[in-house]
Amino acid sequence: MGLDSLITPACLIDEAKFSANAERMKKHVSAQGVAFRPHVKTLKSLQAAHYYAPADMPITVSTLAEAEYFASAGYTDILYAVTLTPNKLEQTQLLLAQGVKLTVLIDSLDACEMLVSRWRSACSLAVALEVDVDDHRAGLKPDLPLLLEIAQRLEEARSLSFAGVVAHAGASYGCFTDDARRTMAEQEVSRILLAVSRLNAAGIACPMVSVGSTPTALSDVSRKGITELRAGVYATFDCVMAGLGVCQFDDIAMSVLTTVIGTQPDKGQVLIDAGWMALSRDQGTASHDVDCGYGLVCDELGNILDGWYVSQTNQEHGIISHMHNPNATVEAFSYGHRLRILPIHACATAAQFPSYYLVRDNTVAESWPRISGW
Repeated sequence: MGLDSLITPACLIDEAKFSANAERMKKHVSAQGVAFRPHVKTLKSLQAAHYYAPADMPITVSTLAEAEYFASAGYTDILYAVTLTPNKLEQTQLLLAQGVKLTVLIDSLDACEMLVSRWRSACSLAVALEVDVDDHRAGLKPDLPLLLEIAQRLEEARSLSFAGVVAHAGASYGCFTDDARRTMAEQEVSRILLAVSRLNAAGIACPMVSVGSTPTALSDVSRKGITELRAGVYATFDCVMAGLGVCQFDDIAMSVLTTVIGTQPDKGQVLIDAGWMALSRDQGTASHDVDCGYGLVCDELGNILDGWYVSQTNQEHGIISHMHNPNATVEAFSYGHRLRILPIHACATAAQFPSYYLVRDNTVAESWPRISGW
């Protein structure tokens, strides 16, 4: 099936780039000498996961809906990497009853006490503690007493087991050089190992010592003491990753196929049928040297059109402009012409679509459904 048969906007996955990105991470993690637990939250698709996270691998999910979806396909070792809330206990119990080895995450004494008081399943629940390694978002400080207090409470609780520690160096999304990302990766490792050392000194074992973000996972540092790496967006990459220097723009495997619906030459603008309902409102490159707006513009074959980007979005309208020349000609963008837009944040763009089209040699080879919800 040719691209011209698709109703736009449509989300495309370039198979060659997708496979190459997955292979790059696979080789790197193998060289690091640790296990790998891919994050499936970007595409949330079994067909996509076949390329980078086959069912015999442990995986990371961001929703219990993902956990249920992947468990139904035979995945048995799943880390739910968002703090568990009381209203998700029933979903958690059902997953354990299916034989899934599910590990959940908490980072507060309140969450711990909730589990201690309310977990009444016959199945033991593995609970990991999130450790703050970069003062970026969530997690327990590795050097404070609260870490030990919560771990000890879990050790003492019936039907709960302390699984270990997990960290995500989200601050790596502000690291624009190899050296900066390497330094952050080293910090991620050293801070979580501080937590492990303190827990071990208190007589508490840490079976799981899990770290990762795409920028730090792809850095080459010592992983001694780490049991596994995690990463997710690496399989498609996006403009944020390219802007950081983690990949090249030509490595981005995801794009949104769109159609020109009009031009305004006096404004140097092109209108397309992909607005924020297709591209998302994410502007994650706003602080980068190159602000890609809501996405970079490519021709129908995926070749980047230098300087052109999506500068504005409405619900179903996108506006393409030139970054450096407001008077740039738009005659090349005729009505009905097809373009591809490289996403700013692949996870956010992917979430706008119920399925993706796998593109092989610029023809549609397969359609991959995905799941949504929580």
